[in-house]
Amino acid sequence: MPYRTFDGQNCSIARALEVLGERWTLLVLREILLGRRRFEEIRRNTGVATNILTDRLATLVEHDVLERRGDEYVPTRKAIDANPVLVALLQWGDAHSAPDGPPRVLVHAPCGHDAQPALLCAHCEQEIRPGELRVRPGPGASELQKGGSILPARA
Repeated sequence: MPYRTFDGQNCSIARALEVLGERWTLLVLREILLGRRRFEEIRRNTGVATNILTDRLATLVEHDVLERRGDEYVPTRKAIDANPVLVALLQWGDAHSAPDGPPRVLVHAPCGHDAQPALLCAHCEQEIRPGELRVRPGPGASELQKGGSILPARA
C-alpha cells in the first residue's frame, strides 16, 4: 500500500508515484531490470531491509509492474516502460551527484557503444532540450484543467 495517495489530483505523475514513489522502489526496479530477479540478490545489491523489500515487491506485483514466477520476480511491460524514468534519474545523478564521474555507463546493446539517451519529439524527431517542453490539457483533463492554457506560459 502506498504511503500516500494523491486523491483529488488528476495528474499522471501523482498516479505513478503512488506505485513507484516509495523509498527503495526504484532501486528494486533497477535491480530487476538489470537481471537480478531473486529476493536475496535484490536485497544484497540494494541493502534494503527484508521487511521493506517484501513490501515493495508485493506492491509492484499488486500493480502488475512485476510478476512472481516461483522464486523470481519478472518485469512486466509496465516495468520495462519505467526504464526511461530510471535512465533520466541516472543521467541527472551523473550530472549533479557524481563528483568522481558516473559509477555506471549506459551502453547501446545493438552497436556496443556508450549511449547518451535523449528525449526526442515524435513529430520532428529533434532532440527536446531543457525549457522546450510545454503542457496543454489532454483528453483526460478535468473541467478545471480544460479551462487552462499551455503551461508554462511563454516568456
